[in-house]
Amino acid sequence: MVDEKLIEGSTVKCFDTQDTVAVSRISLRDTFAAMQYPNYRIWFSGQLVSLFGTWMQATAQGYLAYQLTRSSAFLGYVAFATGLPVWLFMLYAGSVTDRVPRKRLMLYTQSAMLVLAFVLALLTFTGLIRPWHILVLAFLLGIANTFDSPARLALVNQLVDDKRHLPNAVALNGSMFNVATALGPAAAGAVYALLGPAWCFTINGLSFVAVIAALLLMRLRPVPLCPRHQNLVAGIVEGLRYVWKHENIRILILLIGVTSLFGLSFAALIPAWAVKVLHGTATTGATINGLLQSARGIGALLAALTIATVSHLKVKGRIATFGTFAYPVALLAFAAVRSTASAMLLMGLVGFASILVISLCNVLIQSQVEDSLRGRVSAVYSLVFFGMMPVGSLLTGWLAQWASEPVAIVANACAALTGAVLIWMLVPRLRAMP
Repeated sequence: MVDEKLIEGSTVKCFDTQDTVAVSRISLRDTFAAMQYPNYRIWFSGQLVSLFGTWMQATAQGYLAYQLTRSSAFLGYVAFATGLPVWLFMLYAGSVTDRVPRKRLMLYTQSAMLVLAFVLALLTFTGLIRPWHILVLAFLLGIANTFDSPARLALVNQLVDDKRHLPNAVALNGSMFNVATALGPAAAGAVYALLGPAWCFTINGLSFVAVIAALLLMRLRPVPLCPRHQNLVAGIVEGLRYVWKHENIRILILLIGVTSLFGLSFAALIPAWAVKVLHGTATTGATINGLLQSARGIGALLAALTIATVSHLKVKGRIATFGTFAYPVALLAFAAVRSTASAMLLMGLVGFASILVISLCNVLIQSQVEDSLRGRVSAVYSLVFFGMMPVGSLLTGWLAQWASEPVAIVANACAALTGAVLIWMLVPRLRAMP
């Protein structure tokens, strides 16, 4: 039996011995609990195919950009161009997400991404591709992603009928993303080496058909939406005020910002790392780049499955805290090795530890936010997560160009480790989050 008391807006549950045993178990059924819902299964399948294509394009685009420019700084520019729309439009996108059906909004955004992928493929097939094309298309893709991200995060709540399985659904979304991260870059490396980058972009364009079909097939329960007559600015302010006043969500978004700025921006340097540090040739460089990206994805996938398995246990804050220390230590070790095999192993550890932080922050936020504000809070989360990454990538690219790639990654790792220590000392509340 369960007794519930509301204390200062938080629900405190007292379990008897039998319930405690039930909650403490770990089983394969717990790992895939959200799969019992048809809508979630349809969504998972379609989005997995689409993300596979997305990672093929991201990997091939980065290596193509480096081949065209031979500039680590330009890799940072591409990442910055992709992320700039986050700063310009994300809060507006969150307010839109709480006003219109999320499924409809995603049909628009996914269709736009399909068109952009085919444009990039056409330019590459015809040999007309230039660095500025990549920057412009990256910016346009960033706009589509800006409106897609809060809608995608908020949509998960409609895919499961029992809110007890929402944390598991959010965690499985992370595993889906990381399956694509593990397989997409490796496939991109092989396709790039055998057929060229244009085929990577074409495959990505075709992959969007799967997620568009999935969205059309799903029959979703309605959720509360904001009145359309509400002023957009007032809606944005309401969302920001809610995040600021909700202490747990505020802490989690701060942590995401630190992780994105220092723990993920190094990824922009992986194409240059494959060539300059691991001595890849014109042929092998693309393959090494894909293998490193995939190793990070495999580690991230294992982390996401771990989180899905323990999503019903009240240890999420402690695991996230562990991740804040583990990923910068693994990143420091990565910066020191010079063999491809060792680099892949350590990149896997970086992926594992960083996803512990990212995925658990998302799980904890989605478990606590009110439905009517889910889009706007997801937008703030996305603004910080996607917005800080290009800033970090830009700074990392400049530092790599001025000093070297290893120096840039060591600087990132040291900054992330400093952030972890400060969060441990100043925000003990994080470790207590269930």
